[in-house]
Amino acid sequence: MKRTILTKKASLILSAVLVVVASLGFAFTGTAGAHNAEDSYVYVNVTETSLNGRVDYPFGDLREALGFRLDGSEEENAAELAGRIDELHAFADDHLEIRGEGQSYELVFGELEFLFEDDPDQEINYVIIPYTAEVTTETVPRVLDVTFDPFFDLSDDNNALLLVQNDWKAGIYDNGEGQDGFFTFDGDTPRQDIDLGEPNGWKNFTASFSLGLDHIRTGPDHILFICVLLLPSVLVFSLGGWRPADNFGRSLWRILKIATMFTIAHSITFTLAGLGVLPLPSAKITETIIALSIAAAALHNLRPIFPNKEWIIAFGFGLFHGMGFASLVSGLEVDRRTQLVSLLGRNVGIEVGQVGVILAVFGLLYLLRNTVLYRWVLTIGSLVMAVVATVWMIERLFETDFGTNDLVEVFIRVPRSLYVIAVLTALAGAYQIYERRRNRLVDSVDIPTIDLTEEEPDDRALVEV
Repeated sequence: MKRTILTKKASLILSAVLVVVASLGFAFTGTAGAHNAEDSYVYVNVTETSLNGRVDYPFGDLREALGFRLDGSEEENAAELAGRIDELHAFADDHLEIRGEGQSYELVFGELEFLFEDDPDQEINYVIIPYTAEVTTETVPRVLDVTFDPFFDLSDDNNALLLVQNDWKAGIYDNGEGQDGFFTFDGDTPRQDIDLGEPNGWKNFTASFSLGLDHIRTGPDHILFICVLLLPSVLVFSLGGWRPADNFGRSLWRILKIATMFTIAHSITFTLAGLGVLPLPSAKITETIIALSIAAAALHNLRPIFPNKEWIIAFGFGLFHGMGFASLVSGLEVDRRTQLVSLLGRNVGIEVGQVGVILAVFGLLYLLRNTVLYRWVLTIGSLVMAVVATVWMIERLFETDFGTNDLVEVFIRVPRSLYVIAVLTALAGAYQIYERRRNRLVDSVDIPTIDLTEEEPDDRALVEV
């Protein structure tokens, strides 16, 4: 008896520890730069052989320097700017120069975009002019000579800022994540050498790791697939039905191995697609199959085809999930070594993220596994996730939006979801103790069923002939 009590106490302690570890793992937040309404901006994207970006000009300076009105609705302002696109291109070309290894790169400007933000304290409205530099050197040099001097003649206080938006070799991505700050230009320093720094494989890896982890943190379909696999992870299929597992460590190790098979599978297609070896089907088809995988795995919980071999499902559908992840690297134009480091970092980030989900939820499920409540947790949980996945399939096939993503994200949003899981784990522990003391723990988890083939009793008397 003492050994049993110690085992149950250990399960409670381990469950609490898992939630804490998962919370630390998901304590990841990104920062994004915000516009100051009085400054101009130039963004730079750097790859091995290409250089592009955008220039952002505030409406206030456009009014004062170029005589724009820009006092109407968003549609009217956009039309006014589009009507003078050649003038805006010429202004941008006059006030931005990028040189590499002594050669000035010709800048080709594209169609206008717009930033309109409602802010009661200040006007944050910008015209955005994309550009592409015609690189004449063999590769983009790591030091760029940049002149950026818009509107400096209007006021001595006018500033302009340069931000390296993406530079995977230096571990900079997603609007400057991984970068320490801006390069500031003003009337006294309109020209600067922008040192991109030496290529750094570790920064590339950590930046890619963060993106992989963030994909799990913000990916409702991936989290749901992991949760579907988690539901039967605290059970063992035996004698035609689910029975509670009797060992915390072995059960946790089992689901971690299943998740690892999922990672191996999606890493295969993710890497092959990222390297351009595997042609990808359309995003519509891939995303629909991902939703189908969730529904199929959920229904498998109720009527197992591969009992105690869920890794087969995880591996098979993981191949399609990898195709979905490949969109993360579809535009990564870097050398093979840099790309491989990026792919490795993202795969590791995804694996750590899904392990975090498992650690957060596993303790709660393990504490409930041998109570009468778990039959409903398994049944209702599987059915709900199958329905959500089916709605996702409809949305993706017919390119519509019923708001399913927003609804699911309400429940998985970090860190709020972790607080809820922690509370539920504590309640599950108390419920486990309560049921044990009353000797009401179960040795099987029967799935509620409705036999639609059962015939009504026939009260008519049989007459022998």
